Amino acid sequence: MRFTAMTRAQRAKLALTAGALGVGLLASGCSASNSQQTTAEYQQSDGINADLGPLELRNMLIVSAGEDQPGRVIGAVYNSSSQDVKLTVNGAEGSQTEVPVKANDYTLLNASSDEAILSTTGGIPGSLVDVKITEDGTNVSNTVKVPVLDATLPEYKEYLPAGSTQSPSPTPSPTASELGGGTGH
Repeated sequence: MRFTAMTRAQRAKLALTAGALGVGLLASGCSASNSQQTTAEYQQSDGINADLGPLELRNMLIVSAGEDQPGRVIGAVYNSSSQDVKLTVNGAEGSQTEVPVKANDYTLLNASSDEAILSTTGGIPGSLVDVKITEDGTNVSNTVKVPVLDATLPEYKEYLPAGSTQSPSPTPSPTASELGGGTGH
């Protein structure tokens, strides 16, 4: 039996192949032990999603200045049925608002639509409040937890109900260097 020596080109080719195989194994090993974020479903907005009979509620939230203040419901409501329906939102202490939604259409609860105002939110901004939602087409109802946000984020400022009193955001205390203090030099 005779062994032939490898040429320099053959050794380089073998080393490149082994290196590529090693990199491929290392890269595939990461996904075997770590889940991929792109395969996980999640809410990609500040509001919540809920389905209620033929209605699909998307990015629903309440904008309010405080727990005992009025709150505006914003988001989108899609009606997949062939009849007009009315969405009723019941909040804290008997507060209620109604939203008409045309058949096979949607209603956006935003700055250009009629305001859907609850007389009180029942929760401080940053909390989740229980809200009973009902649609009158099939008389389906459900209770969902809806986030309450205030005007801390500028994009929600225009949605604060008229007459709301937004308390100012706390300002951070100045540091010693900002006050002119320091090391005494």
